[in-house]
Amino acid sequence: MKLTHLDENGAAHMVNIGAKPVTQREAVAQSVLTMQPETLRMILDGTAPKGDVFACARIAGIMAAKRTAELIPMCHPIPIESVDIAIEAVSETQVRVVSTLRCSHKTGIEMEALTAASVAALTVYDMCKAVDRGMRIDETLLLHKTGGKSGDYHAEGAAAR
Repeated sequence: MKLTHLDENGAAHMVNIGAKPVTQREAVAQSVLTMQPETLRMILDGTAPKGDVFACARIAGIMAAKRTAELIPMCHPIPIESVDIAIEAVSETQVRVVSTLRCSHKTGIEMEALTAASVAALTVYDMCKAVDRGMRIDETLLLHKTGGKSGDYHAEGAAAR
């Protein structure tokens, strides 16, 4: 298997997507935060000192998706058509962030989905770190993607949204 961001001499380069056809693409990624039960109750009760944690995290995820090409050196800027950030408590100590992004373009939107989920999770951490510095962000992964030459991908054993 050849890494596409390396040329024949092993030097990093941006992949030429000029000849690729435009296709409909979708990518879904997640991050899971683990925290103290009291921290999650505070978030759900709306009593976090910095305000509505999930609303702020959704906005941060959307903003991050739109700036992915500025953050990841070999990413192409792409015309994002939609971003959905879903954040929910999945247990008394865990929050799951799921980002779903869509575009019509010559290259995929996986990095934007991963960036959105990651930054939304980091924002939850930032807004709650004063009360729970031991929070963990785990299970950041691409759940699935559609479109493009490589076709569909579904992470083995990943929970569907």
